[in-house]
Amino acid sequence: MKIRIIGTGSWATALCQVLLDNGRDVFMYGVSEVEVNDINNKHRNDSFFDVDLPLNMHATMKMEDIADADIILLATPVKAIESVMNELTQILDHPVYFISVSKGFHPLTHERLSVFIKRVAGEKCRDVISLIGPSHAEEVVLRLLTSVNAVCEDEDLAKMVQELFSCDYFRVYRNTDVIGAEIAAACKNVFAIASGILDGLKQGDNARAALMTRGLYEMTRFGLYYGGKMETFLGLNGVGDLIVTCSSRHSRNFNAGFIIGQDDDAAHFLKENTKTTEGVATAKVVYEMAKKNGLYMPITDKVYQVLYEGKKPSVAIKELMSRSLKAEEL
Repeated sequence: MKIRIIGTGSWATALCQVLLDNGRDVFMYGVSEVEVNDINNKHRNDSFFDVDLPLNMHATMKMEDIADADIILLATPVKAIESVMNELTQILDHPVYFISVSKGFHPLTHERLSVFIKRVAGEKCRDVISLIGPSHAEEVVLRLLTSVNAVCEDEDLAKMVQELFSCDYFRVYRNTDVIGAEIAAACKNVFAIASGILDGLKQGDNARAALMTRGLYEMTRFGLYYGGKMETFLGLNGVGDLIVTCSSRHSRNFNAGFIIGQDDDAAHFLKENTKTTEGVATAKVVYEMAKKNGLYMPITDKVYQVLYEGKKPSVAIKELMSRSLKAEEL
């Protein structure tokens, strides 16, 4: 099968290497001339990694080059997916499978990404499979051990993706709970920002453990309301992804929170940041959806207030810690 990857960023590059290691027919499409030339001419991607890449890794800047795809893997920021999908529907003359590795919601419609992709692609979409779980591109590109989930309501399609990607360092499981897995993958970025804030404010392991546990409660409450399954939030897409994103300096969302915590203010970060930090937009979407449906999400509320209402993180933490006492419950 011909697999074409949209994007030449860190995750696109790492997953392209996994597929090449497995002998797949794959190359990338990107809009960055620096990244594309780096990959093609130097077999590196120095914008993201200090590592040599496979000699047969290839990238193009011509979208028409990927029109022969059987499978298109979308490795673009959520904010870019709409424009990319609109372009793709113009060049494709046949239906394809889409693999989504992005994590978030459409910022305006609040759709989960698989729902959005199916709607925009229409008849050009055979189905969408999400490949998500606790994974940093920086480790995958070094071929360090990683496990993720292929998520699709059609288990046969999840199995197809599982077999395409699985190798001795990259193990793929299957999951048919699309709602729960996509919600968990998006929500954990909000709590990663909160975890980074704690670190920036020089809080310790106790605080992070509490944050991650209560964040898992919030994520689960939110996901169950929308139809997700409890076991998903206890698996790779839930607690697994939450652990890695809330505790690693590889996480852009954690690093964003760290800067905000050090400044005790989000304004400077929001003004100067140029990196994709999906949790910022996700915090707004989850906050709005939770408020609309009366869901109790105190940590999400505070992250939203820090990012969008100018609340000092130190004040937000004091407010969380001084709430009325209660039993631990979902």
